[in-house]
Amino acid sequence: MTENLLAHETSPYLLQHRDNPVHWRPWGPAAFAEAKDQNKPILLSVGYAACHWCHVMAHESFEDPETASLMNELFVNIKVDREERPDIDKIYMQALQEMGEHGGWPLTMFLTPDGAPFWGGTYFAKEPQHGRPGFRQVLREIARVYREAPDHVTHNTHILTQALNRQESYDIQAELSLPLIDQVAGRLLQLLDRVNGGLQGAPKFPQTALLEMLWRSGLRDGPDACLGAVSFSLERMAQGGIYDHLGGGFARYATDERWLVPHFEKMLYDNALLLRLMTLVWQRTRSELLRTRIDETAAWVLREMVTESGAFASSLDADSEGQEGRFYVWQYDEVRDLLPAEDFALFAAAYDVTPEGNWEGKTILNRLNEPADLTEVDEQRLADCRTRLFQHRESRARPGWDDKVLPDWNGLMISALALAGRVFARPQWTEAAARAFDVIRTRMWRDGHLLHSMRLGEARHLATAEGYANMIHAALTLYETTAETGYLEHARSWYAQARAFYWDDDQGGFHFTSARGEVLIARIKQASDDATPNANGTMLSNLARLYGATGENGLAEDASRLIKAFEGPALANLFAHASFLNGFADWVEPVNCVVAGDPGDTGTQRLVEAVYAESVPALALVHSVDDGRDLPPGHPAYGKKRVDGKPTLYVCRGQTCSAPVTEANRVGALLIPQPH
Repeated sequence: MTENLLAHETSPYLLQHRDNPVHWRPWGPAAFAEAKDQNKPILLSVGYAACHWCHVMAHESFEDPETASLMNELFVNIKVDREERPDIDKIYMQALQEMGEHGGWPLTMFLTPDGAPFWGGTYFAKEPQHGRPGFRQVLREIARVYREAPDHVTHNTHILTQALNRQESYDIQAELSLPLIDQVAGRLLQLLDRVNGGLQGAPKFPQTALLEMLWRSGLRDGPDACLGAVSFSLERMAQGGIYDHLGGGFARYATDERWLVPHFEKMLYDNALLLRLMTLVWQRTRSELLRTRIDETAAWVLREMVTESGAFASSLDADSEGQEGRFYVWQYDEVRDLLPAEDFALFAAAYDVTPEGNWEGKTILNRLNEPADLTEVDEQRLADCRTRLFQHRESRARPGWDDKVLPDWNGLMISALALAGRVFARPQWTEAAARAFDVIRTRMWRDGHLLHSMRLGEARHLATAEGYANMIHAALTLYETTAETGYLEHARSWYAQARAFYWDDDQGGFHFTSARGEVLIARIKQASDDATPNANGTMLSNLARLYGATGENGLAEDASRLIKAFEGPALANLFAHASFLNGFADWVEPVNCVVAGDPGDTGTQRLVEAVYAESVPALALVHSVDDGRDLPPGHPAYGKKRVDGKPTLYVCRGQTCSAPVTEANRVGALLIPQPH
C-alpha cells in the first residue's frame, strides 16, 4: 500500500491516523486531482485530537484492514483536523445540518471530486445496530449511488451548494434593543434547570454566552432572579463531575442533567470562557467557591496547558490507554487505600465515593451531594486528601495533549487570564497572558497576515475572523489591565487588517475566512455562535472599546453596518446569537472609564482597582496620561483634567461624563447601573 500521507503532517489529530491502513490524504489539490483522475467520490473525515467518538470510529473502522481496504478501493480518503481547518469543518458541518442531521464529530461527509457534498453523517458504527446500517454497508451503498445514480448526486450537490451560499433575508418588523434583549433573558430564565442549573435536560453544556447575556440583563434591570440563576448555575458546575476536583479545569460538557458525568476532554476555550464569566460573577457575589475554582483553573492552565513556546495548547484528550475517562475516575478500594483511615470516611461522604460507584462501577469525584463548605479544619483535611490523590494520579498514563497553538482560542484565554489577574491581583496570570500574546504576535504573523495554527515551530494557514476578533479582544484587555499603550496599537492595526480582508463591503459584517485564503465551495458569513463566540459579536464588542479609546468615526460606521447586517438573523433566532447580543449591548451602552493620571501613581492604581472591583461587562477603560489631550477631540472626556493634580476618574456614557472622582471609595457608585 502507498504510504499514508498523514505521516508528514504536524497536527496531533492527523498524526494519530498516520499508521491506519486507510490511505489517508491531507486536504489539498493533490487529493482532489486524484479523485478527478480516478472518478472516485471523496470520503472526508473531520475530527480533533481530544474527541472520544473520533477514537471509537478509528479503532472500529479505520484500523480494521477489511474496512480500510473497502475505503481505499471505493474512495479517495481525506482526513481533516477541524481545529486546524475550521473553515473546512464549518462548511461541511453546515451542509450536514442542511440535510436535517444533527452535527457532531467525527464528521463523515461524501463529496464529489470537486468538493461538493452530497451525503453525510457523524459517527458510523462498524456493524449494523439500532436499525442503522454499519459503516461498510454505508460505504458500498454510497459508492453504488455515485456510480449508478449520478443525477441523484448532482441534485443533492446542487441543493446543498445553493444552501451554503444563500444570503438569507428576514422580514422582521422589530429592531434590536436592550429592552428586547432583556425580554429574551426573561424567556431564557424560564428554560433554566432550577434544581441543577444550566439549561434543562441533557447533555449539558456550559453555554457561557447565554449565561453572560442573562447576567448582563440582571445587572441592567436588577432582577435578582437573573443574577441568582447565573451564580447558581456556575456553582453547580463547579461542584459537579464536569469539574476536575484534583487538578482543576472543566471538561467540555456533561452527558447527564446533574453535571455529574463529563465528556472528559478538556478544551482551552471552555476554560477560558468559564474563567472570564466566573470572574465577572465573583466581582458582584464575592463567592468563595468561584474564587477557589478561578484559582484552581488558572493554576491548571499554567501547569498543564502552556506549550514550549509560551502560548497555550488546545486540549487534553478524553481518553487514555484506550478508555474514556480512565485518567480521572477512581475505584472505591483505590481511594480507601490511598487515604488515611481517619480521613477516608470524611472524603468519601464529601466526594460521593461509594463501593458501587456513580458511573459504570467507578467514581467520578464531585460535591453535588455535599456542596456546602464544612468546618475550616475539615476542609483542610479534604484538601490534604485531594493532594494525595492528585499525586497518585500523576503516575497514571496521561491523556493525549494537543499542543497546537490557535490564536482564536489563545485570544480567549489571554483575555480571561489578564482580566482575572487584574481583579485578583495575580500578576503571574497577567504575565502569562502577555507572554502568550507576544508568541502569537511574533511567531504567527507572516507577510502581513495572522496565521491560524502553529505546532513544532511551524505556523500554517490564514487565521479565521475569530482569530483576529479574539486577539484584538485580548490586546484591548491587556491594554486596559496593564496601561501599556502598545497593546492598543496592536488592536488598532489588527482591526485594520481584519477590515481589509474579511469585511463584506457590500452588506457589512465579517466573513469567516480571508479574501486571500483558499477558495472553497462557500464563504461563510454569519453571527451565530458555535462552541465559541462568533467573530461578529466579538468584533462588535471590540468596536465599542476601540471607539471608546480612539473616537475614530470609521469605527462607529462599521458598528452600524455590522448591526444592520445581522439584526435580521439575530431577531429570528435570538438564543443562537447570544455573543452578538452581548456585543450589541457593549456598543449601545458602553461604560467608558477614563483615568487621567500616571499609571505608576498609587492613586491611579487605586482608582483602577476600584473599577475592577465591580462587575461591568461593558467596561471600556482608557488610560490618559496627558489630562485628556491624548484623546481625540470628539471624545467625551477630551481635555478632562486631573483635579488638584490628583489622579482622576471620569465615567462616560454616550457623550456625557460623570463629575470627576479622585477617591477610590466613590467609584463603585458610578459604575453600578441604575435600573431602567
